[in-house]
Amino acid sequence: KLLRKKRSNFAELKVKCLGKFALKTLQKARRKLIYEKAKHYDKEYRQMYQTEIRIARMTRKAGYLCVPVHWKLAFVIRILGINCVSPKVHKVLRLLSLPQIFHGTFAKLNKALINILTTSVNELIYKRGYGKISKKRIALTDHSLIAQSFGKYGIICMKDLIHEIYTDG
Repeated sequence: KLLRKKRSNFAELKVKCLGKFALKTLQKARRKLIYEKAKHYDKEYRQMYQTEIRIARMTRKAGYLCVPVHWKLAFVIRILGINCVSPKVHKVLRLLSLPQIFHGTFAKLNKALINILTTSVNELIYKRGYGKISKKRIALTDHSLIAQSFGKYGIICMKDLIHEIYTDG
């Protein structure tokens, strides 16, 4: 009996250890994939920036005026209350669906909204990023939350989410 019990305990322990090892290797592979994606996105953004600079230099050298291409998407956040706000501003806040202080929304850019932008999408999502996961408002702090919710779309980390917003889908 004692020998059988030791063997069964050893088998259970072995299965448990193999499960932990498999989970650890999976997490390691995910971390590596996230790192590679982040590196790829950084390289892509750097190339886009360098291309814009190169085009601007070439047009200046040729004697033309270069008008930079603007983004199509903006994240608008309300930071003021209703007091001391002009009716025009109040109407714009209603149109952008910003009912309370510190609420934010993504909006298509037009000439009026371009002048308002001061912070980047990256900083805003890391600082104030929330999502609705199973009907609850949860802060986007962990890659596993994002992978669980958006994994079916190929979004597995914060960088993927930021890239999708940055490139307008």
